Amino acid sequence: PHHPCSSAAPLAPSHFQNPIQNSGQLRINPKKFTDAFIPSHDDTHDIYLEGIAARNRALNGDIVVVQILPPEQWKVNTPPKQMSQFSLLLEYQVVYIIEKKHSRAVTGFLKFLPEKPFALFSPMDHRVPRINIPLTNCPADFSLHPSSYAKVLFVCRIIDWPADSNFALGELAKSLGEAGEIQPETEGILMEYDVDFSEFSDEVLGCLPTNLPWSIPPEEIRKRRDLRRECIFTIDPASARDLDDALSCKQLPDGNFEVGVHIADVSYFVEEGNALDAIASQRATSVYLVHMVIPMLPRLLCEELCSLNPHTDRLTFSMLFLPFILDEWFGRSVICSCVKLSYDQAQSLIEAPEKIFSAEELPTVDPLHTVDEIHQAILNLHAIAQNLRAQRFINGALKLNQPKLCFTLNKETMMPQGCSTDEHKDSNELVEEFMLLANMATANHVYQSFPDLALLRCHPPPKTKLMEEVKELCTQLGFDIDISSAGALNKSLNTLYGDDEFHAARRDVLTNLCSRPMKIALYFCAGILKDTELFKHYALNVPFYTHFTSPIRRHADIIVHRLLASSLNCGPHLSLSAVEVGKQASLCNDKKTAAKKVSELSTDLFFGMFVKECGPLDSMAIVMGVLDKAFDVIVWKFRVQKRIYCKFIAGLSSFHHRKVGKKSELRLVWKPKDQESPPIEQVRLQNTRFFRIFTDTLLSFADMLSVSLLRLAA
Repeated sequence: PHHPCSSAAPLAPSHFQNPIQNSGQLRINPKKFTDAFIPSHDDTHDIYLEGIAARNRALNGDIVVVQILPPEQWKVNTPPKQMSQFSLLLEYQVVYIIEKKHSRAVTGFLKFLPEKPFALFSPMDHRVPRINIPLTNCPADFSLHPSSYAKVLFVCRIIDWPADSNFALGELAKSLGEAGEIQPETEGILMEYDVDFSEFSDEVLGCLPTNLPWSIPPEEIRKRRDLRRECIFTIDPASARDLDDALSCKQLPDGNFEVGVHIADVSYFVEEGNALDAIASQRATSVYLVHMVIPMLPRLLCEELCSLNPHTDRLTFSMLFLPFILDEWFGRSVICSCVKLSYDQAQSLIEAPEKIFSAEELPTVDPLHTVDEIHQAILNLHAIAQNLRAQRFINGALKLNQPKLCFTLNKETMMPQGCSTDEHKDSNELVEEFMLLANMATANHVYQSFPDLALLRCHPPPKTKLMEEVKELCTQLGFDIDISSAGALNKSLNTLYGDDEFHAARRDVLTNLCSRPMKIALYFCAGILKDTELFKHYALNVPFYTHFTSPIRRHADIIVHRLLASSLNCGPHLSLSAVEVGKQASLCNDKKTAAKKVSELSTDLFFGMFVKECGPLDSMAIVMGVLDKAFDVIVWKFRVQKRIYCKFIAGLSSFHHRKVGKKSELRLVWKPKDQESPPIEQVRLQNTRFFRIFTDTLLSFADMLSVSLLRLAA
């Protein structure tokens, strides 16, 4: 259903017979909530909406229609002093909400307003305006003791927003507890992003096998390729309990290698159309927080019946292929993993090719296979993966690595005790290469079999205008990047990273900068999108791609499994239509975006707790953006981005901002400690030069400075 912004008809400027309109997803700047954007009709640049009124009650993520306002409402763009030419800035306003993507739920605090019949709710997310809450909906003693609720976190839902009001009307959904605590903050994040974290219903659990402990029926084994005696193993994070994928590699008599990618056959347990499928399709993805997982499927499936646990017969979908030879086999199978390896354990095998490992150095190995056999299989897979990876980048792929923050938690309190960034090792790349290969092969197979039903995943190219601005800024900084294609960008970035003492910082700067214009990858139904040019995956530089390798945690993969099974005549007849596949693809996109944001907010929450408990933490930081009164930095040690406001910097006398082309500069003038203080030397990464600071500092993009994390504002 469509949602008009108001009861009035959409605005129609009388100056235009055919008013220029544009539709798209609204993005509100989280650091400057007065700024909002939607993509242009050709998606090459953004359309800017200034101020809250221009959004006309639309919220972040909503699909909206915007329209140019009458010329008399346009603003005059005042030029700098050295220029004399004035110009008019086109003004846009939201005139229609096509789809309300935002949940209309938000966490925040209540404020008592004397002599008012309502309280004022202030959302923690500043992109959502303040909300009026009737006192009758507030806690019974709120009016008498408002100070008792000053630190209490609530969830509020917007229920109405009159066209003539700056404030929405809301109702309190839940009192979460004291702000700053892990549990209430996490629950607030989940509710705000509409993540279903309720227990599975009896109807859903009734779809699971009841004869526990469950074993594979003999008649089901007879229908499948029996691979239980093959040397098959899993490689996952040490803490993983939902093991989606396993690998195998054996040498054939002719000297070639047969590589196997074996994926949990979740579609065997999740029948199309039943209550279990309904909840899985609604959740669409598992959600990973720092301290917990919100599973897409009941844990009996996630962690037991579907999980490829060692020494246990499991149902799988397998892809067997000969590397670099166009020969592959897809089919339903049954396997028995001989060992569960962590990434670190697999890495130790890769790093010591000549070492003879003892049984005690690895987890328990199935008696059918030896440690040496597993070691050799890992080494062979590593060599093949390196060749596959090298060929991918020769063929024009792009990789923008952004390290993730990891925490060690107190097992009793679940509070963070340590913090580090994850390392992407050879063992990670080994698994990644074979998962990518399986996904690409599956995409081609499914599309050839079902050109109108195939659920695929595209990655549109970056926004042209924004990418050109990045290139221009890099040129000013002394970096020459080629943006003509994904492969050209990857090649020029690898050249610029270098191998000197600043290579890691330079990599972080350039990766962050080039990630900004990138669009997100999206699921789609081939029969709806139709134009195969739009099917392409920009970063991988391939014509077809999908997700096949993680059906325990992604519903899209289950649909792909069903399509694959039907194409191989080893599954039930499909009752799906292109419209239904397209609708589920859209939901998967929304839920995946929400899950990613929730995961990021969970990381921010735990990092804030870590700084609060263990701070102050000193680290070098790299300037990533300079505004007129603040600047953004990457705190290098932890790879987190934070905004530093000049007015809060201790010891600062004044600050001055100016723009040089696309580059912003801030001059920070410090209060001298005493007349005899020595100058401070600081590395400037922009041109890898040194500059001296006496009583002032000139900050621009890519400069390095030292910061101390004392606390993290909400």
